[in-house]
Amino acid sequence: MPTVVVMDVSLSMTRPVSLESSEEFQRKNLAVHGLTMLFEHMAANYRLEFTSLVAFSSLWELLVPFTRDYNTLQEALSNLEDYDKTCIESALNGVSNVVQQEWGSSCPCQVVLVTDGSLGIGKGSLRHSLQTLKQRADDKKFPLPFPFPTKMFILCVANSEELQTTDAMENLEELLRLSGGDGQIFTMEGQLCLKSVQAMFGRLIDQAYSPFHAVLHCGNLSSDVQVFPRPEPVVVDDEVDPMPRVVNTDLEIVGFIEIGDISSPPVTSRHLVLPIAVIKEAEDVSTGAAEEPEEEVSASQMAGKSPNFCVLLHGSLKVEGMVALVQLGPDWYGMLYSQADSKKKSNLMMSLFEPGPEPLPWLGKVAHLGPISEAAENPYGEDDSKSPFPVQPSIKRSYAQNVTVWIKASGLQTDVQKILRNARKLPEKTQTFYKELNRLRKAALAFGFRELLKGVGDLLERECTLLPDSAHPDAAFQLSHAAKQLRLASAGDSQYAAFDQNIAPMHTDFSS
Repeated sequence: MPTVVVMDVSLSMTRPVSLESSEEFQRKNLAVHGLTMLFEHMAANYRLEFTSLVAFSSLWELLVPFTRDYNTLQEALSNLEDYDKTCIESALNGVSNVVQQEWGSSCPCQVVLVTDGSLGIGKGSLRHSLQTLKQRADDKKFPLPFPFPTKMFILCVANSEELQTTDAMENLEELLRLSGGDGQIFTMEGQLCLKSVQAMFGRLIDQAYSPFHAVLHCGNLSSDVQVFPRPEPVVVDDEVDPMPRVVNTDLEIVGFIEIGDISSPPVTSRHLVLPIAVIKEAEDVSTGAAEEPEEEVSASQMAGKSPNFCVLLHGSLKVEGMVALVQLGPDWYGMLYSQADSKKKSNLMMSLFEPGPEPLPWLGKVAHLGPISEAAENPYGEDDSKSPFPVQPSIKRSYAQNVTVWIKASGLQTDVQKILRNARKLPEKTQTFYKELNRLRKAALAFGFRELLKGVGDLLERECTLLPDSAHPDAAFQLSHAAKQLRLASAGDSQYAAFDQNIAPMHTDFSS
């Protein structure tokens, strides 16, 4: 999950901070100290994550594009310049542009906004931005919520007492709510000093950047691994008393299955899995160059240095074209598989399924799966010509009744046009005309869409007036009859709006 660090370099960040030492500090110095601590932590524990640095005042500037080179990020911090007033909206527009240009709108991203809690003054201030949310044209909308999934963390180089003397905290909380509410506001505790800023950034690290270490087991084999990014707790909505479920630190492989059988399953999140030994070896050979971390992504390149089960598993899944089903917790499963980043490099990935004993209906319950050797006969056939999946349900469902569903406007338009086409071919298409008419009537009554019945009735009445002189006289009678029945049903009269009642063709006799 990439991170965008947004640093406030407005004049308010240059306000001095009184410390016991003789050296004079500004709020900006405290912020730089905290970010240096964050970058050092990420360099040691999150080397595979991409991070960028954006500075802002009334305008924004991309100081460092997304990189894994934390030396470049720290060097940019030491060269920050001071500018004019605060404009957080400008910074958020910059974040939106930077992330979408690099990752698109589907990649989740974390935003770390470092400021002193000053909202700015006049037009462009956060207070003014939030007050004018509903008074904007479409081309000048507020950038939140972002078009991509995001977590926003706001770190204020100020204590809560200072922020509460104005409406700063209320506006920052509203900013967090607009972003989706998935984040937190951090403030300094007590006096503004190096110790308190370290404590504030430490709380951020504990919540968002603490590494997830686990042990991957398969029979008698095991490997210490680190998962990127850290799996988030999942809450199951359909439980009576929902509790957040967390991924166990002991990951147990319960079996293997062919990629073709598992297809493209729905997943809640995807994560990179690396063996701890490979990460340490990569750190030992790392020279700190910007492109060096790219080499550590491919665990297979380290395979010759020390035997590791995780490397063996990655290579086996890649060669055999299979995935490993892994148990994450009670009635919660995921899958491990090899995913290619390029022609020469691939990664061991872990995707998490929805919690439950049957996350993929076509596989049945995961607990009921077993090895091929225990089956009476090979479920794939002697020549792999068949598959035991999808598992057939014990109760055969009936799909004889066609249900009318209008998900898009085009579906409804198609059904109306079908009725009109048959109307123009009366009386030859009388039976088909009334069949389609009654199907639309039932669906409209079921949805409470009575306006549709009146509208179609008006269309049939119009078709009646447009009939050519050569048309059969029965066509005009049938169209007028059908239009009248639809209008009566749209009025809600129980005699004509019964769901089970059908509109019958008008009986006419032109034989004489």
